[in-house]
Amino acid sequence: MPNPEIMRIADGIARDKNIEREQVYVDIEQAIASGLRKQFNTEDTSEFAVTLDRATGDISVSRNGTTVPLAVMGRIGAQTVKQVMIQLLRQDERGSIYEEYKDRVGTIVTGTIARFEGGTMIVNLGRVEGIMPRSEQIPGEQHQVGERIQALITEVRDTPSAVKIILSRSHPELIRRLFEREVPEVGERTIEIKALAREPGHRTKIAVSSIDSKVDAVGACVGVRGSRIKNIVDELGGEKIDIVRWNESSQILIGNALKPAEVTEVALCFELGRATVVVNEDQLSLAIGKRGQNVRLAARLTGWDIDILTPPEFQNGSQRLDQTLKSIEGVTQEMVDKIIALGLIDVRDIEEVGAGPLMEELGLDETLAQTIVDRCTEEAKLVAIEQEQKKAAEAKAKAADAALLAAGMKGVDAEAFANPLIPPPELAIKTEEAVTEEAGTDDRMPLAVEATEGIAPELTTHKESAFGNLATGGGELSPEEQAIHGVVPGSESGDLAGEMAGEGAGNGSEPAPAEGSTDAETAELSEDPSNRIPDEDEDTAALAEGRAYPPRGDEGR
Repeated sequence: MPNPEIMRIADGIARDKNIEREQVYVDIEQAIASGLRKQFNTEDTSEFAVTLDRATGDISVSRNGTTVPLAVMGRIGAQTVKQVMIQLLRQDERGSIYEEYKDRVGTIVTGTIARFEGGTMIVNLGRVEGIMPRSEQIPGEQHQVGERIQALITEVRDTPSAVKIILSRSHPELIRRLFEREVPEVGERTIEIKALAREPGHRTKIAVSSIDSKVDAVGACVGVRGSRIKNIVDELGGEKIDIVRWNESSQILIGNALKPAEVTEVALCFELGRATVVVNEDQLSLAIGKRGQNVRLAARLTGWDIDILTPPEFQNGSQRLDQTLKSIEGVTQEMVDKIIALGLIDVRDIEEVGAGPLMEELGLDETLAQTIVDRCTEEAKLVAIEQEQKKAAEAKAKAADAALLAAGMKGVDAEAFANPLIPPPELAIKTEEAVTEEAGTDDRMPLAVEATEGIAPELTTHKESAFGNLATGGGELSPEEQAIHGVVPGSESGDLAGEMAGEGAGNGSEPAPAEGSTDAETAELSEDPSNRIPDEDEDTAALAEGRAYPPRGDEGR
């Protein structure tokens, strides 16, 4: 009997789960056969044969060669068909996923962060979830659920439960794949990434070369105004990337790898796989980098063990080796030069390399070569002792400086030391209570607002004759002085002198009577205490008592 509905369902399952259509048909046949065996309680797999017509969808069932209607299957058999069908489809889907992703190892995939399980990040890739362990994440990088992320597929595992896809953002190959995507010349293999060294989250060094002389490898990777490299740096969360030019010469490559530091000299020792690099004092910290990061990445990029020395250190080691070798009988200057040319610039290098290379490279006999090694070993022990003594002396000096600093800090207020804006106690503003407590001491200077018994402030008095001379022709008064002394502009100088003389006749105690006033009015003005001008003695007494002004008439009442 034709059954187009089952054909439509089978096509949909094959399309959604990326499974072959024929495989879905086979799964249907196996599930129905399993349900019939369960229904009739038999374990013989050959007892029932089920055939699905690929054209019409008709299902035919036979038992030991006899046709049996499908309707004989009951509820238990139908439930078994359902469970077996689900299991077979899961197995087919798992195999499909494995076949799809096993060939994508080393490529970049984009997914959405689904959740976090402890420190492990679960990324939804569509049909499957990827796993990014904490060790494969970039240190210090923060992500949120629902955020889109790019990662490198490092491994695909086919387990009985599911296919596990291991993702990484800290793998060095991620940098290579990002350059292939952002720089077309790298993707086309016009520019080749020769070497790569990475410390995730901090810095990456790559060495590039171009097979086309017209293409600048470094410039093409950087892009116009850094546009290409900026996209890669942003994807990595700000990780710094150094692009250096590749060179077949190890000496030139090491110099390029230590950029931005300027290298003075590079000595290679092939026997030890070590490169001794000489840099000036001002370039030493730049060559080493923060916590040795620059030299560490350069060593991994070039494949050489790099030692960085300053010119004095290099010369001291070479001179000591030269003196040690010359002290051995049978060693000539030519042999010394050849040994140094091998990159052995220190007595410890000869101790480490042994007598074999000396015999092979220089053609020395075994006795002389062993003598050189023994003598250098003894000298290396002395060098080690001297270095230990030097380190001990430096540590002692540092401890002494720390102790001196601690001793100098004794008695310093911690709060004032932490906040330089707080003045020291001796410079702090004194309160009224503090002034009152110190009032009984005799060995301090009085404050400006204090009065000291028996001590009068110095007063300077001016003779009135000076004003008289000025008024009588000794000089002319300015407009401001005229306003102070009450001189009317245009009046004669003699009037001013007369007024001053009249004031002087009253000894400064009574105001001069106004012109045209009667004797009664004059007497009334003179008797009013508020109109009386304080004399010099009253001023002195007022200042001695701490008052700014002497008492007026209304205060004395």
